[in-house]
Amino acid sequence: MKKIEDRVIIVGAGPVGLVAAACLGKAGIKTVILELHHELPKDLRASTFHPSTLDILDHFGVTPRLIERGLICPKWQFRDRREGVVATFDLSLLQGETSHPYRLQCEQWKLSEELREVLEADDAVELLYNTEAIDVKQDDDGVTLHVRHADGSEEDMRCRYLIATDGARSVIRKALDIPFEGQTLPEIFLSMSTTFPFEKHYENLESIAYMTDPSEWAVLLRTPSLWRVLLPTNPDQTIEQIKDPDAMEARLQGIYPNPEKYEIVHATDYRVNERVARNYFAGRVFLAGDAAHVNNPLGGMGMNGGIHDAINLTEKLVAVWKGEQPIAIMGRYERQRRKAALDAVQAQTLRNRRIMNETDPAARKAYHDELRAIVADPKLHKDYLMRSSMIQSLRDLESVE
Repeated sequence: MKKIEDRVIIVGAGPVGLVAAACLGKAGIKTVILELHHELPKDLRASTFHPSTLDILDHFGVTPRLIERGLICPKWQFRDRREGVVATFDLSLLQGETSHPYRLQCEQWKLSEELREVLEADDAVELLYNTEAIDVKQDDDGVTLHVRHADGSEEDMRCRYLIATDGARSVIRKALDIPFEGQTLPEIFLSMSTTFPFEKHYENLESIAYMTDPSEWAVLLRTPSLWRVLLPTNPDQTIEQIKDPDAMEARLQGIYPNPEKYEIVHATDYRVNERVARNYFAGRVFLAGDAAHVNNPLGGMGMNGGIHDAINLTEKLVAVWKGEQPIAIMGRYERQRRKAALDAVQAQTLRNRRIMNETDPAARKAYHDELRAIVADPKLHKDYLMRSSMIQSLRDLESVE
């Protein structure tokens, strides 16, 4: 067996893995990131950066570049597709709680590009493409990761610790036989990106709008160049039926009648899970991001929560590496971040889904009245924003031992 190398291996070069690598590299810890593909993924799903995450990314100097490449959104709203604005949330109320009292709409792959520049300037970090993780084993001294390269050759890579940020279908989580507990939502989500300028046609439309409706909810998210439209879709339909050009055109026309045909630049269909790993670590191997938890996109908390995982995990791992803390401290990582996934992220996203899916007129009115009451009360308004911006969850975790 190969000798253990004094390094950390990170499986998966999405935003979570890259943030973890930046933290370890900054601490002078030799780190190798393995990416299955030949280039950094250009995943179009996540595009919302919350204030708490922008504060974190300030540590690496990438937030100003993301702001240049993104769209600052100081407000977001719930709307009714027929009645218009229900409640508009004003993030300026977070002044003094964050350096960034707004959401930033910016595709997640732009963060990956900015972090790659940071990592390429760090001699402690190496990024290997076309490398697939196959299996993982560990002993008292370290971890052995079995990998396959693009040419078909295989090898064992040895390290002191391993971080799995390899997504919802995590090979590492499965190899460790860690249950991924939760549910698969019945509907399929369809996301369409279009050049149509919704902001010119809807009165008082903010760049992030959750649109309730008794028959079909919708989410409108504006990016610097496009609008993204998210819709629930009948799971009994085939993917071909869901993404049929005429069917997608008809659904967009249902959002807003456009005398000219919609230009659909990109369309993605996906099933959504609400799941949390039973354990966030086993021995010297740690889970973070989608490998540890997944949720519906209503609230934009998935990528943000994963980045929060990476910061929490690496702060503790650096202390272990330097001999300042025993390995047992990693149990606190699991307790803190698993609590955040269950009590903050899932609770908020599932509540958002209930609001959006509600069809009973009385229940819909009650939800809308509650939202109006929240924004009308400065304290309730700010408290709601502290939770939805994920600032409160970070602070609450300090009391978790």
